[in-house]
Amino acid sequence: MHPEKMEVKKGNHCAYQIHYHIVFPVKYRKALLRKEVVEEIVKITVEIQQRYQIEMEQIGYDQDHIHMLCGAHPKYAPGQLVRLFKSITAKELFRRIKGLRSELWGGEFWSNGYYVATVGERGDWSVVEKYVKGQGKEKQKLIQLKLF
Repeated sequence: MHPEKMEVKKGNHCAYQIHYHIVFPVKYRKALLRKEVVEEIVKITVEIQQRYQIEMEQIGYDQDHIHMLCGAHPKYAPGQLVRLFKSITAKELFRRIKGLRSELWGGEFWSNGYYVATVGERGDWSVVEKYVKGQGKEKQKLIQLKLF
């Protein structure tokens, strides 16, 4: 694990070291994570980090799903992190990229499902980080996670 990832964070009444690997797909698994969309997601993610006690450590993506490695204050349950990220990014993507909403039915950008796992202090952070970084790259020899 990288030294900066091993750092214990401090809250008002707690000390913590929590890291999540979160994966969720675009609605209908549509291949909408093109360059323009991903660039906006990165900008929105910076805004989310500034507002909430969430540290986005790595983002990886393929055309139809996204992987995130993030650290968060324990007041946020993993499901809350997913809902927060999905709702803010979807709303902002539709606002910032004209015509994106018309590529989907029903006005939702993200699918309802997600995958989440913790990455422990004794786990091999570099393996998970390499996997997330490698999303969407050709000739990848890593196993794709299955959401369902």
